Amino acid sequence: MNIAEYMQKLGRQARQASRQLAAATTATKNKALLATAAELDARRDQLLQANALDMRAGAAKQLDAALLDRLELTPARIDAMIEGLEQVASLPDPVGAITDMNYRPSGIQLGKMRVPLGVVGIIYESRPNVTVDAASLCLKSGNAAILRGGSEAINSNQAIASCLASGLELAGLPAEAVQVVETTDREAVGELIKLSEYVDVLVPRGGKGLIERISEGARIPVIKHLDGVCHVYLDQEADKDKALAIAINAKTHRYGTCNTMETLLVHESQAASLLPLLAEAYIEKGVELRGCSRSRLLAPAMQAAIDSDWTTEYLAPILAVKIVDSLDDAIEHINRYGSHHTDAIVTENFTRARRFLNEVDSSSVMVNASTRFADGFEYGLGAEIGISTDKIHARGPVGLEGLTSQKYVVLGNGHIRE
Repeated sequence: MNIAEYMQKLGRQARQASRQLAAATTATKNKALLATAAELDARRDQLLQANALDMRAGAAKQLDAALLDRLELTPARIDAMIEGLEQVASLPDPVGAITDMNYRPSGIQLGKMRVPLGVVGIIYESRPNVTVDAASLCLKSGNAAILRGGSEAINSNQAIASCLASGLELAGLPAEAVQVVETTDREAVGELIKLSEYVDVLVPRGGKGLIERISEGARIPVIKHLDGVCHVYLDQEADKDKALAIAINAKTHRYGTCNTMETLLVHESQAASLLPLLAEAYIEKGVELRGCSRSRLLAPAMQAAIDSDWTTEYLAPILAVKIVDSLDDAIEHINRYGSHHTDAIVTENFTRARRFLNEVDSSSVMVNASTRFADGFEYGLGAEIGISTDKIHARGPVGLEGLTSQKYVVLGNGHIRE
């Protein structure tokens, strides 16, 4: 296979399909989404068999536990993919919506219309469910998609791609509206990020190294976040039960996700009562703790934290812990060491909560809730195409609206400019 020619072909087909999608009705797009959901449900055994091949290959390659967890398809995760498709189908279609209409002094009416981006290229690792999430959001927002999953999930992704193709065809849409790259050759990524003639935006999902490489080499705009160094701060006025529940859930619900807490900050007035209990709970769950000197006095089982621990996305059962003297110290630490992804405060003080919301510079900021809620599905977006920590266009979980742009529309009645 000539990779450059193959990727050019995918690009041409995607551009052509994008024109048909842009003109598709909401009913047609929803039909494709629901037909795909039905295909996934009918082909559960095939999906699990394909995923088993990937899991065995991953184990043979000695992939780490966090990567294998992201790779695995279970009946529950297939259910979640189906539910995601159904939820996206139920969401309002942003395409064609006209807002901000008003009359100008000249007599013309001016407004803005939501329109698809065109062709979205998505490069991701491990998680087969991303194939469905990305395809569903691109489809509903009128965009064609070129999806390049990780080589470790090739069998799972191709099985899902077959369901997507069937769903599109049953709705009378071109199968090329969603194309999953069939080769595991890394050259395909290098070609995809150069397809500026056909691809309008790139969304890399994966480790920091992957996203940095894509961002540095791309000739196309990139929606990205590099890593998820997320924090929970237990304030001096935190409720004890809420603090314990949120701090434990934010770290141990799942280890391999970008919205998992990586650093726990505790106000010095709460440390003596909370840290020993938290340390016991974490250690029982197999979490390795790396703490500041004051934290270690209260929980001697902690290892000593080093500077790099404050900036590390572990994606593993490892947690950095620090005692801070004030809300100001907590905010300064988060803004200095965090990745602007998701950060939470636990407090009963409204004024302090508002300060945290206003001053923490992250794409999702939470009060009295686990960082694990920073997710497109939980935000009611149906799914997400990724998390953006950029400050232009889309920020936070990127759903349907984040996959559209706007154009000005002008309505006149024979108006001419004098």
